[in-house]
Amino acid sequence: MKAAIALWIALLVAPTLAAAQVELSFYGGVQSAPASDISIRGDSAISNDAFSLDWEGRSFDAPPYYGLRATQWRSPTFGIGVDFAHNKVYPVADSLPDVYEVLEFTDGLNTLTVNAYRRWNDVVGNVTPYVGGGVGISMPHVEVTANGSETFGYQLTGPAATWIAGASLPISDSMSVFGEYKGTFSSNTADLAGGGTLETDIITNAVNLGVSFNF
Repeated sequence: MKAAIALWIALLVAPTLAAAQVELSFYGGVQSAPASDISIRGDSAISNDAFSLDWEGRSFDAPPYYGLRATQWRSPTFGIGVDFAHNKVYPVADSLPDVYEVLEFTDGLNTLTVNAYRRWNDVVGNVTPYVGGGVGISMPHVEVTANGSETFGYQLTGPAATWIAGASLPISDSMSVFGEYKGTFSSNTADLAGGGTLETDIITNAVNLGVSFNF
């Protein structure tokens, strides 16, 4: 799944690589998520259920939280691109109902979005603030174990959106570093092994540090 995502990003970006102002970015940071409502319906092994679950990100536990981004700056101030984020959510200790052995999206709550960006060059010295946002898809690794039934694997579960605000600083002609806030929203309907569905809308919040390479 991750190899296919990387290939798709490469195919999207390849036609623009010969143009100026193409930027490849890699980032990590501290990511969290507020509580979300969980709904389980129509499963042969798990009874219909609805509850709220408190999440935590554990950003540095393997596999860590990370992201990569490809942007083409079509003018000095406007860019478009794709962003893949490997978000994660674990239940906070003791918040998971007893019937569930596992319910998490830790490898990860992946989002792939097509974004637009606006930047303001060299506002303070060489510092360039920017904002961005976009929409796309959610592709989590769904892990649910309860009553002898196990769901374990990647799924395409619904739409996603992202919003970003940050600032970058060049350290050479071809490289810059950046810091940013990044939020995501995903509306997920996952298929369970017993024929039912799990539905949940999840928001993540992250503070990122990253590096960009300019071509």
